[in-house]
Amino acid sequence: MTAIMRRELQAYFSSPIGYIYLAVFYVFAGFYFFATTLMSNTADISGVFNSMFTIVLFLIPILTMRLFSEDLKYRTDQALLTAPINLTSLVLGKFFAASMVFLTGLAITLVYGLIVAVFVPPNWPLIWGNFVALLLLGMALIAIGMFISSLTESQVIAAVGAFAVGLALLLVDSLASVFTNPILVAFFDGISFMKRYEVFTQGIFDFSSIVFFLSVSAIFIFLTVRVQEKRRWS
Repeated sequence: MTAIMRRELQAYFSSPIGYIYLAVFYVFAGFYFFATTLMSNTADISGVFNSMFTIVLFLIPILTMRLFSEDLKYRTDQALLTAPINLTSLVLGKFFAASMVFLTGLAITLVYGLIVAVFVPPNWPLIWGNFVALLLLGMALIAIGMFISSLTESQVIAAVGAFAVGLALLLVDSLASVFTNPILVAFFDGISFMKRYEVFTQGIFDFSSIVFFLSVSAIFIFLTVRVQEKRRWS
C-alpha cells in the first residue's frame, strides 16, 4: 500500500495537477479568511470552513479524476492488476495519496488559527472540530470520486461525474424542503452532507456524523475494490 501511495503522490507533483489543486485551494481559503475573519475583525474562522464546503465539493474531482482513469487509458492498470498485490491495498494506496494532498491543502486553516492567535486567543476546540469535519467530508468525496474514476478511462468523464455528484449533494437539501412527507424529509436530511457538516461548524462534535462520513468512504472504497476485482478476472 505504501508503495502505491508513494507512486501516486509522485504522480501528483510530477504533473501540474497537484500544484493546480493546492493553488486553487489556497486562493479560495485565503480569500474567505480575509473576507470573513480579518475584515470582520473577529477571532472566529468558522466562516472559512463554512465557505469551503462548496469549494471542496467542486475541487475534489481535480484530485480523483486521474486515480484510475489514467491507468486505464495508458493500460498501466494491467501491470497493477497482475502484480502480486492485494487489491484493497492498491485502492487504499490511491485513496490515501489523494487524502494526503487534500490534507496538505487543508492544513492552511491551522495556519490561519496561528495567525489569529498572534492577536487574540482563538477557539481551538472549534477550529479542530471544523478541521476534522472538512477532512472527513474530503475523504468521503475522494472515495466517491475514486470510484467514478475506476469506471472510465476518460479523466474528463471522471471529473464531470464527480462534479455531478457534488452538485447532487448540494441539491439534496433543496429536495428535503420540497417534500412534505416526514419520512422523505427525514431520509434527505439523513443523507445530507451539508447538514451533517454544519453540525461541526456550530461547535458540536457529532459522533453520528463522523460515522456517516467514514461509512460513505468505506462503502465507495469497497465498491472500487469490487470494480478492480471484476477487471482482474475479466
